[in-house]
Amino acid sequence: MGGTQRSKRRGRSGAPSVSDVARLAGVSTQTVSRVTAGARNVRPDTREKVLHAMERLGYSPNRAAQALRRGSFRTIGVVTQHIERTGEALTTEGVLAAAWEAGYTVTMVQVERPASEDMRTAVLHLADQAVDGLVVVQAGRAGREHLVLPAGLPVAVSDSALVGYYPSASADQVRGVRAAVDHLLGLGHRTVHHVAGPEDSQSALIRSASWAARLREAGLTAPEPVQGDWTAASGYAAGERLAAEPEVTAVFCANDEVAIGLIRAMHEHGRRVPQDVSVVGFDGLSLGEYSFPPLTTVRQDFRRAGSEMVGLVLEQVDSGVGGGARQILIPTELVVRGSTASA
Repeated sequence: MGGTQRSKRRGRSGAPSVSDVARLAGVSTQTVSRVTAGARNVRPDTREKVLHAMERLGYSPNRAAQALRRGSFRTIGVVTQHIERTGEALTTEGVLAAAWEAGYTVTMVQVERPASEDMRTAVLHLADQAVDGLVVVQAGRAGREHLVLPAGLPVAVSDSALVGYYPSASADQVRGVRAAVDHLLGLGHRTVHHVAGPEDSQSALIRSASWAARLREAGLTAPEPVQGDWTAASGYAAGERLAAEPEVTAVFCANDEVAIGLIRAMHEHGRRVPQDVSVVGFDGLSLGEYSFPPLTTVRQDFRRAGSEMVGLVLEQVDSGVGGGARQILIPTELVVRGSTASA
């Protein structure tokens, strides 16, 4: 008898249908469709009944058929450069959370050299995976000529040379850097040295340019920056160099990890922070609160940037209209801790 009931449940084709799941769960077929699409407007207990029924029947939704019916794959493509970098990881976390909340999945591609043919290849690969839109978390110095999009594909970008051409959500880095430099000058330091980020990063270039511009506005000549990358190791190397220069009393670092590496080098070379040298980072990572001394930094909201980019893409998906060059500028905040003091 059990076998006969099972065959009736599975219908004529032998495979369980949406109607079978709905009948077993005691809900409508529309509710089953909402659950399989990942919609949030379903009560948790109802969702659990549907999922239990699907498991019991061995039901697997036909994603391709669903996509044809609704004209959407409910998938967002993501391009990034170095996911191991803290900022990119946190921004991507924001993308994942926002996509999940909206009932979308994410397909990701990492492009080590965005300013090359690699970017075009990555976008075409994602398009072949049937995505509804594209989020570019990090594209280095890639320009508009590198991001060749399929016609009508919604897109959003962040912190790259693509800002201004496509919808974007980025931290207000210029204002954040100005706040850091003003803080150090306000403490009586005669100038501010800088350890720069990698040359292939648009964010690093913006921070360096904003630092030099603010010093010029204050009537000062910007010292030659020390080239680094985003790692604590590069900050340590820069600190070894700057520690040997007694006129260095204030340093603005490209990010928090660089700053923490620099502080260690200063300490090992007998330069006390902040008594002899004040140090400011950028990003506002949680580890800065527990460095020694606690790090003064400019905090940016990486997760919000990721969430806002998903929102920009979904607006275009819903409206069927491109987002133009709309820009969302996310405020930064100077967080003063123990690594800065009066000159």
